[in-house]
Amino acid sequence: MMKICYVTTISMSIKSFFIPQLKFLAKNGFDVSVICSPDEELQGLLGENIRYIPVKMPRGIELKGSFRAIKALTRIFKKEQFDLVQYSTPNAALYASIAANKARIKVRNYHLMGVRYLGEQGIKRKVLRFLERISCKKSTHIECVSPSNLTLAIKEKLFKKEKGTVVWNGSSGGVDLIRFSCKNSLEWREDKRREYQLGQADFVYGFVGRITRDKGIEELLAAFKMVREQKENAKLVLIGAIDTEHGLSKGCLQTIEQGENIIHIQQKADIEKYYPMFDVLVLPSYREGFGNVVIEAQAMGVPVIVSDIPGPIDAIVNGQTGVKVPVKDIDQLANAMKQAWTFADKGFGENAVKFVTMQFDSNMLCKKILQRKCALLNKK
Repeated sequence: MMKICYVTTISMSIKSFFIPQLKFLAKNGFDVSVICSPDEELQGLLGENIRYIPVKMPRGIELKGSFRAIKALTRIFKKEQFDLVQYSTPNAALYASIAANKARIKVRNYHLMGVRYLGEQGIKRKVLRFLERISCKKSTHIECVSPSNLTLAIKEKLFKKEKGTVVWNGSSGGVDLIRFSCKNSLEWREDKRREYQLGQADFVYGFVGRITRDKGIEELLAAFKMVREQKENAKLVLIGAIDTEHGLSKGCLQTIEQGENIIHIQQKADIEKYYPMFDVLVLPSYREGFGNVVIEAQAMGVPVIVSDIPGPIDAIVNGQTGVKVPVKDIDQLANAMKQAWTFADKGFGENAVKFVTMQFDSNMLCKKILQRKCALLNKK
């Protein structure tokens, strides 16, 4: 039985993206292990057929903790002799790629979920780019989360073209089409709008994700203010926690919590019940790996507006399921938000459901991932 191991820095990455494919691989003949920072409930979520090995791994740049993590991973890899080690998230990729190389693991697969340093400036950007290149160099194979991110990584000279690929159509884990289904959309739309005192005739713009500057929150608030000048029944709903390093101005934070016609809701585990309350999802990020919220919303018939950046541009059909706008361009964002008033008449919602169903079904992605693992291991 082939032994494979997935490594991420924190357990949330495993919970958010990888559990379905890990269970699928375990069901189809692989001995599967998971390594990430300690989490008391993770083993229960993984089930008895997947082994969880906790290893504390620091986030950010921390030399002492980084060396300890590399040492611990090297010891585990030498003992277990995995046939394949896959790692995601920047810090886990750095530690695991170095450790797996030292332990002479033959297949070192980097699942590249986005280029982290693009949001930084100066010396920090140079340091993070250098570390990213180490992760790529120590890896034998690289799977990018989307075609546009693959193109970007090659352009940035992180690795050579022949080393990288995209599995099927990309994304971190696809969309669970049973969970994110239109079946209960009308009921949830009415319930959530009633709960948050939104009229059924209100036009609701939605955002889902971390509340932080890099997500384009300041531009979104400014554009919404422009929209409100022409549409009195426009509302803005922000779902997500305010990041500890949000980088937002005091005025922006005050607008989020006290602004008229703006509702802030904390992060929700049952997010599928909240998407239907939106008429359109807006994700004006500066950078993204892919943008899972984009395909989740579309699966439920909600059109989208996204920044014209690597990742999200692969998650929509521009002009059919949503529109893309230049990053940080408030005027263009406001214009797109006004265009959204006609999305329903143009069938954007129906188009979105068909697009995601065909391109990002998580069950089909699991099968494609299984095929990829078998190819990497020369296993039928």
